[in-house]
Amino acid sequence: MPADDVHLGESWSLSPDSRRPLPELIEHKLRELIIGGTFKAGDRLPTEPVLADKLNVARSSLRTALQRLQLQGIVEVRRGLGWYVRRTDLADVDQNLEGRLAAKQFSHTDLLEVRIALETTAVSLAAVRADAGELDELAKLNLRYQRASVDDVQEVIESDEEFHSALIRASHNELLENMYQALVPGLQDCKRHAHPSREVHSRSAGEHEQVVWFLRRHDEVGAKSAMTRHLLGLYNDIVEEDGTPKATHSTYVGVSDNPIWGTSR
Repeated sequence: MPADDVHLGESWSLSPDSRRPLPELIEHKLRELIIGGTFKAGDRLPTEPVLADKLNVARSSLRTALQRLQLQGIVEVRRGLGWYVRRTDLADVDQNLEGRLAAKQFSHTDLLEVRIALETTAVSLAAVRADAGELDELAKLNLRYQRASVDDVQEVIESDEEFHSALIRASHNELLENMYQALVPGLQDCKRHAHPSREVHSRSAGEHEQVVWFLRRHDEVGAKSAMTRHLLGLYNDIVEEDGTPKATHSTYVGVSDNPIWGTSR
């Protein structure tokens, strides 16, 4: 199996294309390496830091690309061991999985409503399952997001996605995590359309902080309510009025649900 220093003399430069998101370019390059035989089925890929350095990209963009390939069944992550190539018959993958996904273009409304349902469930689970280290990581990732310049759209999107992906992982539900990752490319497209102002960016960081506050108090309903309000911000900003009634806070949080509001159990 390839070690981290194997193939490092080869050219791994990305094809420049400003019209395509960076994770897509990384995904395309990794596909090329697999098709070209640089990595074979069963091979362990270099670690994320080594891959990110070789491709000259941020680890967050690399991770998104790897997760896209994982969704397609091309690579898999083995806990504590790293990323491995699962299959190399990519033409078959394109026909049977990725092709089917690409054949249906979901509306922003559909995408965001499913995202809210998944992520509010995840945050409720995280409130009872996340450990102190995971909560500290969420706080640090939100600080990165808070410090991101609104003029750097890619940095804002990547730092926001890192926070939300970490929250999904903190649910400790692997199926939910895989379902969420299937939405990530579409969500990034939604965020590019939003073009948040400084005020919206600041508000979003504050809402992240509030979610973490509820998580530290193991308040499932409070965390779910705070996350719902947060996600409805993007939803209301970009969902077009088409005559269909919009989702609201009570769509996802029952009116009889009461947060602990900081009281101890």
